[in-house]
Amino acid sequence: MGKKTEVDAKSRRNFLKMASVSAPAAVAAVSLSGTTAQAAVQEDKGSGLRDTAHTRAYFESAKF
Repeated sequence: MGKKTEVDAKSRRNFLKMASVSAPAAVAAVSLSGTTAQAAVQEDKGSGLRDTAHTRAYFESAKF
């Protein structure tokens, strides 16, 4: 591991400055966009086994 050059130190410093400024700016841009996200509606069909193509294929392969 050699000596760190002044250019490397400035590069890292500039990166950290930009990272600390850009993250809050991104949050502000998203929160001020004016649109709201809608949650997906999920139907609650109980806690039993659901009849799907995946479960039918399993039962066919298991010979139930």
